[in-house]
Amino acid sequence: MAGSYDDRDGKIWLDGKLVEWRDANVHILTHAMHYASSVFEGERAYNGKIFKSREHSERLLKSGELLDMPIPYSVDEIEAAKYAALEANGLTDAYVRAVAWRGAGPDMGVASSRNPVRMAVACWEWGAYYGDAKMKGAKLDIAKWKRPSPETIPTAAKAAGLYMICTMSKHTAEAKGCSDALFMDYRGYVAEATGANVFFVKDGEVHTPIPDAILNGITRQTVIGMLKDKGITVHERRIMPEELEGFEQCWLTGTAAEVTPVGQIGDYTFEVGALTRDIAESYETLVRS
Repeated sequence: MAGSYDDRDGKIWLDGKLVEWRDANVHILTHAMHYASSVFEGERAYNGKIFKSREHSERLLKSGELLDMPIPYSVDEIEAAKYAALEANGLTDAYVRAVAWRGAGPDMGVASSRNPVRMAVACWEWGAYYGDAKMKGAKLDIAKWKRPSPETIPTAAKAAGLYMICTMSKHTAEAKGCSDALFMDYRGYVAEATGANVFFVKDGEVHTPIPDAILNGITRQTVIGMLKDKGITVHERRIMPEELEGFEQCWLTGTAAEVTPVGQIGDYTFEVGALTRDIAESYETLVRS
């Protein structure tokens, strides 16, 4: 599938039924467009099975709750919608995007409790998120923006508004020839990339930021479990930026990123070492099992 995302053949599940791709539209006064009242999930299907599908559906509902935006579908109904979209498009290996938002209705100010909550599922073929970085290691910029305090915004929600600084930071990174950008959090600790969690290796042990101001990614949780099953010590802790110099390896995790090695962050370099390659290969085996 190629071309603009609004001009393609196929079907999108929208508010309970499959519609033609080009007809899956919303009104210009949709509340989410003006006030970011939107939550979403990014998922991958491998060999016809969506990896950790129910966990993603459960998180979508939780994100809606955190935004005071109850989604009018159950986990089972969301599961059925996702697989209906895959089948309608004849896809078995695909990226799956489930999204819910406050639609147009009688409210068009900040408050929107009378507006309907709508939902859609789209899916398409999507290769490696970082291209050939999966082999040689991604190059990351260091973002000027900070991940916000959970006292200012619901950081546990996968909400559209939280990605505004991600878009800006990734644009800046790409202009510098980088694949992505690494954020610090509001306290100055290492946080995450624009759409992926980050892991580091030192002396055979793994270090990753505590998810107290970032999304605790489903892939992140999966990889931590895999590492522990392999007998590898994992330290979930606060990491200072100056510690980057002492780490030997680094990788990113996320549904889109899967497990992607990192070769450079700012002026710091990392080897694409044995542990990084092993966990990437093990993850690839797991999602296709």
